[in-house]
Amino acid sequence: MQTRLMATLLATAALAVAGCNSGSPPSAGTFPPAPPPPPPPPETSTVRIVHASADAPDVDILVEGDVAFGDVPYLAATPITELDSGDYEIQVDARLPGDERLAVIGPVTLSLEADVQYNVLAIGNVGDDESSATAFGPLILEQPQEEIAGGEVRVRVVHGAPNAPEVNVFVTEPGDLPAGEPPLGTFAFGGDLDPVTVPEGEYQIRVAVEDSGDQIVVFDSGAVALPGGADLLVTAVPNTGAGDAPVKLLVSDGQSAFTLLDVNTPSNVRVVHASPDAPAVDVIVNDDFEAPFLANVPFPVASDFVPVEPGEYNVKVTAAGNAGAIVIDADVELPAGAETTVVAVGLLADIAPLLLADDRRGIATESRVRIVHGAPSAGEVDIYVTAVGAGIEGADPAIPGFDFLDDTGYLSLAPGSYDVTVTLAGTETVAIGPVSIDITAGGVYSTIARDPLPGESDFGLILLDDFLGGQL
Repeated sequence: MQTRLMATLLATAALAVAGCNSGSPPSAGTFPPAPPPPPPPPETSTVRIVHASADAPDVDILVEGDVAFGDVPYLAATPITELDSGDYEIQVDARLPGDERLAVIGPVTLSLEADVQYNVLAIGNVGDDESSATAFGPLILEQPQEEIAGGEVRVRVVHGAPNAPEVNVFVTEPGDLPAGEPPLGTFAFGGDLDPVTVPEGEYQIRVAVEDSGDQIVVFDSGAVALPGGADLLVTAVPNTGAGDAPVKLLVSDGQSAFTLLDVNTPSNVRVVHASPDAPAVDVIVNDDFEAPFLANVPFPVASDFVPVEPGEYNVKVTAAGNAGAIVIDADVELPAGAETTVVAVGLLADIAPLLLADDRRGIATESRVRIVHGAPSAGEVDIYVTAVGAGIEGADPAIPGFDFLDDTGYLSLAPGSYDVTVTLAGTETVAIGPVSIDITAGGVYSTIARDPLPGESDFGLILLDDFLGGQL
């Protein structure tokens, strides 16, 4: 009886288990197979791309046919970006006037090896012949992909200034350059100094040319703090702003980029008299009435650029020879390396300073044109840019509703000949023009629309920059 009861209980348990398992039970002595091991992590590389060509336009950087970085301007650098190792098709497109694109690098295949950092620099002059050693093109530099210790800095220096000669580079503690100090390295355009790792701290970077055994310093950074953990790529690029130094330093820290100017870099400033009913004026800086910065400037005259020490200045404009007749009293900030145009605008009763930030960097693929509305009597206008002789009938204005004190900024135009016509807004009533202009690739052209000269009725233009070459 007891034996039969045990057999019944075991049979019932077996049926219950079978009912809970829709599959076949495992064979005696076997287990479910172990899951496969996870795949190994992909091998990676890192890439940093730097726009260091001074006469190149903004560019788009394409990876495998897609825009990875768009509208990259001169002096910009991408972050250090991690990619799976392997082959990639890279292309760089220049952005031309009218939203056209032109492939200026590639497409080329870039083979990325594991654990390698690739620094891809666009250097050289777009305007140089392709066979020239200074022609625009890519410079690809490799270095180990590694973590930089917190108290150290890795620095790699590149010569990216096509018009600068072979130079010596000195990186020392701040202070006078020690006599007999050996350079960190010597290189010409397109060359680089292998990465060096130094303790974080303050350093002074000097670029020098050798003359009869003497080191002639052409760039001096002054004291610069190099932060721990940074992976710096330092590129000497052409100086397109104020000052006599032939180069400035473009520094990429792996996240963004900034520039280092020569410690003696001035600020350039010029003054334009655009107030039609104001007499000739004196320009007084920091209350130095005994020695005017500019004296007896009549309407509508523009001064040349004058270099000054960077800083904040008080600028007063007085009637010429009459220190008591102050019509403008303003504080102006003039940064190192910048170029600024100070325009006295408006009728005498409302005269005021208009500050314009200048950028005279020429771009080989376009002409850059800037128009400023400085004619108080004209009111709102439309600006037409047409083919020579085409007229404006039926044309749409290039710049509609352009009002007093407006500034177009730098417009990118295809080089060539154009008629510029200014009309009263919403009409074809001509206020200025048509004025025929010839603009060339690499040219930078600025003009300020002004009121008529005393005794005249026609509005006119104050010509600046490359317009002064006689094109009008």
